Amino acid sequence: MHGRINENGALLTEVAAGASVLQNDVRVGVCVPYPYLAQAEVLLSGSVVRWGVQDVSAHTHGAYTGEVAADMATDFGVTYAIVGHSERRAYHFEGPELVVEKARRALDAGLTPIVCVGEKLEERAERLTQEVIAMQIDVVLDVLTEEQAVRIVVAYEPVWAIGTGKSATSQQAQEIHAFIRSKLAKKGAAVANVPVLYGGSVKPENAQELFGQQDIDGGLIGGASLKSKDFLAICQAALTVLQKAA
Repeated sequence: MHGRINENGALLTEVAAGASVLQNDVRVGVCVPYPYLAQAEVLLSGSVVRWGVQDVSAHTHGAYTGEVAADMATDFGVTYAIVGHSERRAYHFEGPELVVEKARRALDAGLTPIVCVGEKLEERAERLTQEVIAMQIDVVLDVLTEEQAVRIVVAYEPVWAIGTGKSATSQQAQEIHAFIRSKLAKKGAAVANVPVLYGGSVKPENAQELFGQQDIDGGLIGGASLKSKDFLAICQAALTVLQKAA
């Protein structure tokens, strides 16, 4: 919940201009608060940067005051919809069943849901990381068809590393991403190729090492996305990793 019209204009314009060097090698998206969707559409149309929303309703329409349907977001050219973000789970008590319904609504509207999973500090301390993540992602994969599942993106959010300045080591992140990949593969060979993003305090300083891991396909960027220089440096890190692998 950041941004106002003027500062958004500067940020989005700088990101669109800086991302032009990425061409289509690196997929870049920004998920903005609902009031600024029209602004994002105007400033980002024609650029390589796509835009999205930070949440969608589990309902298609009706008497749900304050909710925003996925179909409403599509009126503004939206590509992505984050569902199940750790803050939604923590502050709004969203459980796995609600998250998968939101993912289905996003898919039905033609959007790409970014499905977030991750463990809290106490769950990690109790060595429950894989159990927690398995539960969160299994609910999604059990409900979606294989054809639907290939259209999602998964983001791993170690909750203990969000906004704390801490980050999992690249090896720790890779271990969990490989576990997530194994869960996706059980749904189907094509589902195994679903992008899996890391979302735990990614910064310009650690982005290249993280993105260089076998099963880390990119990042779900939080605080660093509010500074165009940092965000573009992270995008450049992704491009550098791709170029080295070519």
